[in-house]
Amino acid sequence: MPHIAMVGAGLIGRSWAIVFSSGGWDVALHDAAPGAAEAALGLVAEGLQQLAAQGLITDAKGAAARVRAAANLADALDGVSYVQESVAETVEAKCAIFAELDRLAPPEAILASSTSTIVASSFTEGLKGRHRCLVAHPVNPPHLVPLVELVGAPWTTPETIEKAKAIYQQVGQVPIAVKREIEGFILNRLQAVLLSEAFRLVEDGYVTPQDLDKTLKDGLGLRWSFMGPFATIELNAPGGIPDYCQRYGDSLSRLSKADANIYRSPARDLILSEWGTTPTPAEIATKMAWRDRRLAALKAHKRGQAEK
Repeated sequence: MPHIAMVGAGLIGRSWAIVFSSGGWDVALHDAAPGAAEAALGLVAEGLQQLAAQGLITDAKGAAARVRAAANLADALDGVSYVQESVAETVEAKCAIFAELDRLAPPEAILASSTSTIVASSFTEGLKGRHRCLVAHPVNPPHLVPLVELVGAPWTTPETIEKAKAIYQQVGQVPIAVKREIEGFILNRLQAVLLSEAFRLVEDGYVTPQDLDKTLKDGLGLRWSFMGPFATIELNAPGGIPDYCQRYGDSLSRLSKADANIYRSPARDLILSEWGTTPTPAEIATKMAWRDRRLAALKAHKRGQAEK
């Protein structure tokens, strides 16, 4: 069995333990707080049972048996091929723990941080093994929301990113590669813009917070639960993304106070070159039918769930 060390047994560390143990990995939990790792074992087992109850895993007891509380950091790191750090969200804490991880972990082990906003270059530059360090930012809770943002420092090797990507895919996560460092990475930057606008719309008296939440959960959130913004707009104009940009780019830039040129060349052309070919009308119709089936299934699921 592959071995992973979870350094930090709080909410994120426990959730990562659920991810990797249900994916077949042996997990060693370590936390600097006395008794924290031991206390986490029951919560990990409970989370695994919840996944089993939903049919997401088949052997909750077997997965729970693969998780142990390590006696100390050196014990947790013994023989591991991967380390997932989830300690305090400060540069000082990251520097301190990564110095220890780099010193104690096997030289071939990858060292990943769960940090939400701090770039890896700020806490790995002076390390001998800095080439094997990266950020692997999850979405809380990672055992239920599978996205993982992989962000290397300038000195992180491409092989490290590729190996990390393969590992997360193997345990059922959805890793994405952030091409270069940026504070907050991708998800949090998108979330920050939307949340700031939500606060502004309520503060300026345009909508209640309750109705704004409905706008997301019963509007944008439904499509965005299985389609990103580019896939969404591709189906909202007959000629796909370029047609959408032509029709709505100016109005969208006014609403967002953004430079209208982001919807024009060369910015638009860069996006299209990476996105791929523009679908034909027949292909768009096929994708729309798929979207509608997914939305119908999601609507039926939500209708069967009690509101909290």
